Order: sequence, then C-alpha cells, then structure tokens
Amino acid sequence: MQAGAAFFFVLFVALGTWQVQRLGWKQALIARVDARVHASPVAAPARPRWPAIGRDADEYLRVALDGRFLHDKEALVQASTERGAGFWVLTPLQRADGTLVLVNRGFVPPDRRDPARRSPAPTGEVHVQGLLRLTEPGGGFLRHNDPAAERWHSRDVAAIAAARALPADRVAPYFVDAESAPGAPLDAWPLPGLTVIRFSNNHLVYAITWYGLALMAAAAGWYVRRVDRAGHAAGDNGPSDSPDPHP
Repeated sequence: MQAGAAFFFVLFVALGTWQVQRLGWKQALIARVDARVHASPVAAPARPRWPAIGRDADEYLRVALDGRFLHDKEALVQASTERGAGFWVLTPLQRADGTLVLVNRGFVPPDRRDPARRSPAPTGEVHVQGLLRLTEPGGGFLRHNDPAAERWHSRDVAAIAAARALPADRVAPYFVDAESAPGAPLDAWPLPGLTVIRFSNNHLVYAITWYGLALMAAAAGWYVRRVDRAGHAAGDNGPSDSPDPHP
C-alpha cells in the first residue's frame, strides 16, 4: 500500500509540474498574440515564405495586402458570432504577382447571404488589413465540410480553393480576417472585425488539482504506515499464546 501511495505521489507531482510548464507556455503565447494584434500591419507573407508559416510565429499576425477581389469565387462559411448565427464571406483576393489569398470579408446574417442584399462589393484595386489565420481543415465540431452541397463549417483554405477551381500552387495556406476600415459604416454587410481571440487557460487549476492529489496520496501513505506501526506495537506487547506450564 505504501509503495502504491509513493507511486501516485510521484505521478501526481509530475503531472502538476507539467501543467505549471504548460501554464508558462500558454501565458507566453497569449502575450505574443496580444502584441501581434496591436502591432502595425506588415506585408502578408509572400509565396516564398508559405512553407514556413506556423501557428507559433504567424497566427493572428496583423497583415496588409493589396489586390482585386474575385467575388464570383466567394464561399459562405457557417459562423456563430456576437451578432448571432450566419456566415463568413470568404473571397479570394488576387495579388499583383498572381497569387491568391482568401479574405474573410466579414459576417452576414442568413437574410444577407445573397450578394444582392448586401452593401456594394468593392471593385478594382483594394487595400486590406486584418489578422492572419491558419487554415481550418476538415470541418467544425462533429460537422464535416460538404463542398458538393456548398456546406462549409470551417474555413478550409485548400478545400475552398479546390471547390472554386483555384490553382492550388497559387493559393496561400492561410486566410485573412479583414478588420474594419476607419470610418466604415456600422450597418455595412459583410460586417468585418468580429474576430474572437480566446485561449483556454485552465493550467493553473489543473496544476493545483494534481498537487492536491499528490498531497492526498502522501497523507494516505503516512496514515497506512502509522496504522501498520501501531499494529506491530500492539502485537509485540500483547499476551503470549504459549501454553500455561502449570494447569
């Protein structure tokens, strides 16, 4: 029993320490993302850097890019926002070098999914600023994208590009959440600037839980050891079971 308590003590301490390390990593990540979101925009990564794009270095990077929207290639992706349920309007932006970047132009409610019921779409050369986001392959929670039926539950760049017959080698492996332009009307559709940046950070609670279990394991081991010692002491001082020599 004592060996088992020692094993679980060591295990729980190790798990608690791991959660403390995860806490430090998560806090550093949140600080990096906060700095990126509030930094001045930089040029969106060009084709030579696409293979190196990753979550730690690039996600939520504030970027800027220029090009022409291909509105006939847009895709509507189901969305749940502070403005209710509806769709993200993802539109390819063709840059001067011929590469394409999917831009999330913003949110529309179900009654605005028809482009004719939205604000006039921008034409000609446009300038876009927003947050770089990584592709979301496969679909949403328990819901798979169905390109044939035009049911999109996640912003899967490769799948949307394929469904719109865009050349795969010219499509950036990320998309950009457009931000609101200064002075833009509040009733414009699509409505940009609704990116939610939220990281679950329960590592401190997990660490306290594991360390608490470690203390419980140590206490259990100490209690069992104390009971065993008391039992041995009682056995050593108890009456003898040898027969009485004088019946």
